[in-house]
Amino acid sequence: MEQKPQILYILPNLFTASSAFLGVVSVIASINGEFTKAIVYIILSLILDGLDGRIARLTNTTSKFGVEFDSLADLVAFGVAPAVLFYMSIGHNFGRLGALTSAIFVVFGAIRLARFNVTTGTYEPNVFIGLPIPTAAIICALYVGIYENYYLEGFEWFYFALVFLLSFLMVSNIRYPSFKKLNFKQANVTRILVILVIVFSLLYLYPFESATMLMSVYVIYGLVRAVIMFCKNPKKDE
Repeated sequence: MEQKPQILYILPNLFTASSAFLGVVSVIASINGEFTKAIVYIILSLILDGLDGRIARLTNTTSKFGVEFDSLADLVAFGVAPAVLFYMSIGHNFGRLGALTSAIFVVFGAIRLARFNVTTGTYEPNVFIGLPIPTAAIICALYVGIYENYYLEGFEWFYFALVFLLSFLMVSNIRYPSFKKLNFKQANVTRILVILVIVFSLLYLYPFESATMLMSVYVIYGLVRAVIMFCKNPKKDE
C-alpha cells in the first residue's frame, strides 16, 4: 500500500495551529483594548477550526494526535480568548465576580471538550450534547461587539447572566443540531438557495446584528426543544 506523503498529515494540524495562534492574538488584542479586532480573530479561528477537520477527513489523515491537538487549540481560541474579551470589556468593572465569570466559562468549556472527546460515537451524529464551545465563544464575542458598538451601559448584568448561561449550556445535556449529516440530495435546493441569499444579505448589511440574532436563535432553539421534550416526557432525562 502506498504511504501517504507526510505533508498531508501536517496540513490539517497547520490549520489547527493557526486557530490557536489567532486565539492568542485575540487575547493580546483584548488586553490592548482592541475589542473589535479580538472579535474578528475569534471568528477567523472558528473558520480555521471548521476547515482542519474537513481537510483531515478529505485527505484521510485523521489521527488521535489531531483530535487532541484540536481540543487544546479550541480551549485557547474558544475558551480563553472570549473569556478574556468579556473580562477586559465588561467583567473587570465587577472585580472578583468578573474574574469568576470568565474563569467558569473557561473551565466549563474544558469540561465540554473533554466530554465530547470521550463520548463521540456514543450518540446520534446529527446532534451535539450540550452547546459546542465554538458556538458559545462566538455568541459571547458577538454580544460584546453589540455592547461596544451601541454603548449599552447599564446592561452589564445581562452579560453576566449570558456568560453564565453559555457556560452551563456547554456542560448540559441539551441537544443542539450539528448540521454534519445534512442530506443535500433530498433537500429543496431552491429553498436553501433563497434562505442563504437572505442570510448573507443580512450579514452584509448588519454583520454584528444579524450574526448575533442567528446564533441566539440557535441557542434558544435548543432550550425550547428541551422544555418541550421535558413536558412530553417529564420522567425521561433529556
